Amino acid sequence: MTRTRIAPSPTGVDIHVGTVATALMNWAWAKKNQGQFVVRIEDTDRTRLVAGGEQKMLSTLNRLGLIPDESPELGGPYGPYRQSERLPLYKKYAEELIAKGKAYYCICTPERLVKMRKEQQVRKQIPKYDRYCYFHQKEVVEKVKGGESYVVRLLMPDKPITFSDIVRGKIVINGKDLDDQVLLKSDGFPTYHLAVVVDDYLMKIDYVIRAEEWLPSTPKHIIIYEALGWPLPFFAHVSLLRNPDKSKLSKRKNPVWASWYLDQGILPAAFLNYLALMGWSHPEGKDIFSLDEYVKVFDLKDVQKTAPIFDPVKLEWMNGEYIRQSQNANLKTQILKFYGNNLPADIVEKTIPLIKERIKKLADYLPLAEFFFKRPEKYDIDLSGKKEVLKAMAETVSAISDWQAEVIGEKMQVLATKLEVKNSEFFMMLRVAISGKKITPPLNESMAILGKDESLQRLKRLL
Repeated sequence: MTRTRIAPSPTGVDIHVGTVATALMNWAWAKKNQGQFVVRIEDTDRTRLVAGGEQKMLSTLNRLGLIPDESPELGGPYGPYRQSERLPLYKKYAEELIAKGKAYYCICTPERLVKMRKEQQVRKQIPKYDRYCYFHQKEVVEKVKGGESYVVRLLMPDKPITFSDIVRGKIVINGKDLDDQVLLKSDGFPTYHLAVVVDDYLMKIDYVIRAEEWLPSTPKHIIIYEALGWPLPFFAHVSLLRNPDKSKLSKRKNPVWASWYLDQGILPAAFLNYLALMGWSHPEGKDIFSLDEYVKVFDLKDVQKTAPIFDPVKLEWMNGEYIRQSQNANLKTQILKFYGNNLPADIVEKTIPLIKERIKKLADYLPLAEFFFKRPEKYDIDLSGKKEVLKAMAETVSAISDWQAEVIGEKMQVLATKLEVKNSEFFMMLRVAISGKKITPPLNESMAILGKDESLQRLKRLL
C-alpha cells in the first residue's frame, strides 16, 4: 500500500503555502493509489517552536479538506506522530549506527568548531567537520562514559552516492564533499536527518515527496538507510514556489500562511486547484478542475522541475471563477459562514445575483453590499447642494406603487429628463444617496431589494 506523508515543523504561526502544495501532491498520490496520507510533526527544533503552531497547521489542513489518515490528532498504528514523543527510538538507532561503525561520538566544543571553520575558510576548503573525534574515538568514548556532553555524527563514506529522483532523474553526489552530519544533538533530540529516516522507515512511508531544498541532504539519508539495512523509499523533490518576480516566496512580499488566504474568502477548492498547477499541468490543458479529477489524472512523473510562480492575483481570478460557477444556494451558505452568520440570510440570498459577477473572494462581499444592511454614514460625493433634485427623487419614489426594478428605472429616467439632468449625473446622485458609494451593484435592483420605505427614508434623511 502506498503511504505518503508531510512532516511540517511548527516554527511558524501556520502552515506555509509551499507546504500545502507539497501536502496536496502527497495526499493526491496516496488517494490515487488507494494508499494512506500521514501527517507527522517535526518538533525537535525546540528553540524555534511557535506556541499554537501545530494546532493551527492541523486546523488549516482540515479546513482545506486535506484530511490525513494518521496524525497526532487522529493517531494510528505507527505513532506517536510527534518527534518529541519518539526520542528513545532515535537514541536507539543512533547507538546502532555507532555499533556498526557508521557513526561516532563527538565532544568538540562550539569554540573549537568555530575556530576550525575559520581556518578552513582561510585555506578555501569545503567547510565540514575534520573528524578529530573520529580519529580519537577511544578517548572520546571514555569521556562520554564519564558524563561529558556529546553529539553523534554520521560517518560519510568517501565515495559517489547515486540515487534516482522521480522529478529530477539520476543524481550523483560525491560523499567526500559532504559533512559528517550531526544525527543526535547534545540535548538528546535528533536532527532532521536521523529523525526523518527513522520515522519514514518505521511508518512505512514508501514515497518521500518533499521540497527541493532537501535534495542536497538526500545522500546523507541514503547512507543512513543503507547503514541500517533498510530499503530506500522512492524520492521526488518538487520545486519551491516563487513570487511573480522569480524571487523565493517569502512573507516580505506576499502572505505565505495558507490560513490568510482562507480568511480572505479564498474557497478551499479554488485554493487547492490553484496549488495543483504549481509545477504540474493538467493533461488536457485545463486550468479549472475538481479535486477528484486531479487525483484521477495526477502523476508524479509529470511534475516539472521549473520553479512555479505563486501569484495571488491569479489565485483571486481563479477564486472568482469558482464563485461564478457556484450555485446561489451554496454561495449564500459560504457567505453567511464567512461572516459568522451575522448577516440576514434573506437579504444575502436576494443580493447574490447582483454581486456574483463582481467579487473574487468572499471578503469582497460586504464592502460591496454593506449598504443593504445599514444606512450609509458617509457619502462619496457631496450632495448638500442637490436638495431640489433629492426632493424630486423622494417624491417620485413615494409615488411608485409597483415597486420593481424595471419600474423604478423607468420612473427615474422620466424624472431625470424632466429635471434636465444628465443621466450619468442623475443616477450617480441617486446611487450615492441610497448607498453612500459611487460604485455598487445595479442600482434599480438594489433599491428593489431595500424596499420602497427604506429607499424613501434614505432620501429623506439627506433632505
